Amino acid sequence: MNVERLEFMAWMERIMERFDILGEMVSESRKKNMDIDGEELLDNQDVLQMLKISSRSLQRYRSSGRLCYYSISGKIYYKLSDVQQFIRESFSAHTARKKPIGD
Repeated sequence: MNVERLEFMAWMERIMERFDILGEMVSESRKKNMDIDGEELLDNQDVLQMLKISSRSLQRYRSSGRLCYYSISGKIYYKLSDVQQFIRESFSAHTARKKPIGD
């Protein structure tokens, strides 16, 4: 009975090693798939967290053309540089609307 237990434990170790290898392969694959032309792609959740906005606001920015996006296999992605450009434009538009008091 003790031999069976040792054999079982050896098999479980091999299985866990395989899971670790597969996990690493999946992580590497996801990293490779998350960029286009060497530029990082963000999904909706990433952009929502980055901009601290609702999903409806994000949809409105896409629909109005203010934020460029890419649809890949039915999922929406954004280039990091496009999101950063959107932030810069939004910031500069906001500061341009403010007028100094007394001028």
